[in-house]
Amino acid sequence: MSSIKRPRKGSLQFWPRKRASKFLPRVNWSSITSSKKGLKGFICYKAGMVSAYVKDDTPNSMTKGKHIIVSATVLECPPMKILSVRFYKNGIVKTEIFAENPEKELIGKIKIPKKKISGISEIEKIKDYDDIRIICYSQVKKAGLKKTPDISEIGLSGTAEEKLSFVKENLGKEIKISDIFEKKHLVDIHGLTKGRGFSGPVKRFGITLKQHKSEKGRRRPGSLGPWHPARVTFRVPMAGQLGMFTRIVYNSTIIDLGSTHGKEKIEGKLKNMENYGNVQTDHLIVAGSVQGSPKRQLVVTFPLRETKKQAKKIYDLIELR
Repeated sequence: MSSIKRPRKGSLQFWPRKRASKFLPRVNWSSITSSKKGLKGFICYKAGMVSAYVKDDTPNSMTKGKHIIVSATVLECPPMKILSVRFYKNGIVKTEIFAENPEKELIGKIKIPKKKISGISEIEKIKDYDDIRIICYSQVKKAGLKKTPDISEIGLSGTAEEKLSFVKENLGKEIKISDIFEKKHLVDIHGLTKGRGFSGPVKRFGITLKQHKSEKGRRRPGSLGPWHPARVTFRVPMAGQLGMFTRIVYNSTIIDLGSTHGKEKIEGKLKNMENYGNVQTDHLIVAGSVQGSPKRQLVVTFPLRETKKQAKKIYDLIELR
């Protein structure tokens, strides 16, 4: 009889497997392209999942033209404002210029330099740079989740002149999700998974339980490795942190986008969501599931790499269930 082999099932793609240092992950903005001028991403919050009754308009789909029910996730997107503008030269921040009057909600919540450069007039003085990015903060207080805003650096699309004009037009103004994304487009969602704490190798890597008469425990690996190399390698499935990992959900289709106001059909479905409450500001509804628990802050961006045309799902929302 041949020996039974059950290799570990945990992916070696992610290492080290440790908890993320912050909730909003960094994004490689230089690798994300967009034909639409303006922001490349937006800060939002996971509200929960719903069932969406949609019409399938996907080319070459077996259900094209039919009404189907798909799982969807609601993301609340309160408006954002620009906190500061960063001018880059050779990948290094050369100058950072702040907005003139920071909001009251920022005072005491985040650290702002006492000696800071601020104002549109200062922006016009900057000449030698090759990239512009902005530091945005979400007005999460309008969503009723918390008081402290979330802050993230977000890249801009277009030429240097177009980026500069966007900053001048929007400094001190609210930026809405509808100014960036549109229905039926694809987006990538960056965020953290659910936190599960310290877990054993069976739950963490999916290894098989040992025989009930085995020594020194059933829910552990049979061996930590060979004598040589005389150390335990990272490939051995061992207990440790599970969850709160930075992950990206690629190519999620936007089923619906807009505000809860004036939508009698949808408004009732976006109230009293489990572990969240009411959706009070603008929202996105994307097909499929999204990482993280309710109230998790996420960064929605333009897609890094779009799927093939026949694999791109196109849904026309009829109602939520």
